[in-house]
Amino acid sequence: MERLLPALLLVVVVVLAALGMALSWRARRRRGAALGTPAPAPADAGEVLAAAEVLYVATTLAGEPLQRVAVPGLGFRARGSATVHPLGIVLDLDGGSPVLLPAEGLEVGRATWAIDRVVEPGGLLLLAWTLGETRVETALRTPDPAAGRTFEAVARSIIPSSATVPGEEPEQPRDRAESETS
Repeated sequence: MERLLPALLLVVVVVLAALGMALSWRARRRRGAALGTPAPAPADAGEVLAAAEVLYVATTLAGEPLQRVAVPGLGFRARGSATVHPLGIVLDLDGGSPVLLPAEGLEVGRATWAIDRVVEPGGLLLLAWTLGETRVETALRTPDPAAGRTFEAVARSIIPSSATVPGEEPEQPRDRAESETS
């Protein structure tokens, strides 16, 4: 009997914590729904220019790397593949439908951290793109660093040249690896 009260109190605390997490995730999904949904990958996205196995880390609001965006197909960390096509980058993540990150407005950079994932400097590939009317950043990790560098170079090559001023480098998403050392 003397252990029953503490055990019941512990159960109540665990249930309240789980309820709070569920309500918090539901509110985040509702806020994400206002942003829109990612474009589904077309059946024929064109020639595959590069492909890589990836660990999808998160999609966050641009400039706010702790604010996860919870939209269909991009709400949870997952393994999958990413392919570069002339139209953009197709993310095909386990448990979801393939989505297209359009080449128009795409920016490619590197990061060291996103949400709760910290890796070696520049260990995350950071793709900045527009979801609806909101800029977001998608962080990916490639298990093979050489494949990640190749993927990054090819992804940069599909960015429309009209988005840059001739003779200047395209603007890159904020590089979290450099900003941490400054």
